Amino acid sequence: MTPDLALARRNMVSNQVRTWEVLDARVLEVLGHTAREDYVTAPYQALAYADLELPLAHGERMMKPVVEGRLLQALELRTDDQVLEIGTGSGYLTACLAQLAGHVHSLEIHADLSAAATARLAAAGITNVSLQTADAVNAPAPAQRFDAIAVTGAVAELPQPWMGWLKPGGRLFVVEGAAPAMHAVLLRLDPTGGVQRERLFETELPYLQHAAPRVGFVL
Repeated sequence: MTPDLALARRNMVSNQVRTWEVLDARVLEVLGHTAREDYVTAPYQALAYADLELPLAHGERMMKPVVEGRLLQALELRTDDQVLEIGTGSGYLTACLAQLAGHVHSLEIHADLSAAATARLAAAGITNVSLQTADAVNAPAPAQRFDAIAVTGAVAELPQPWMGWLKPGGRLFVVEGAAPAMHAVLLRLDPTGGVQRERLFETELPYLQHAAPRVGFVL
């Protein structure tokens, strides 16, 4: 890492993430030592720690670091948690989740993005992950339930089956709604099967494939 990138990473944590009310020490530590530039495509590596969404293939984008920090903090991950990530993208958030939890299973609809993320995670020595090419919006129920689900793209409406993929007490982070009025929410599945909803902040993300608002006919 160059001195410029090392300084940019420290500034990202201190001047961006912390000021966005991310105060969890474990989250800040992970963001402070994970090499985000290793997950950014070559033309944008100098911007790895900027307060920007960065382009990926297929029109996808890496979330801003502040949003990643809020997501990681909201999920309150424990070291033995089993996590499902919906939307692997670059693999950067996968790496952060893996350092906070026991295991991360990540779904990505684009095979080339999944393959690139697999290579990056292997190069970083992160082994407690399993990546799969799949369409999470239309996927069958997974073989296991999870302690936490991190959704890295927006949905117009939460797909109904997803809450059933959580264990009782599990948490799900997602950005939902219609642009420009999207908001990040944390959903908790209580032991009786009820769902507690907490609105966290306003933001905007690209929709997951097959999760955009349906276009109706106008007469």
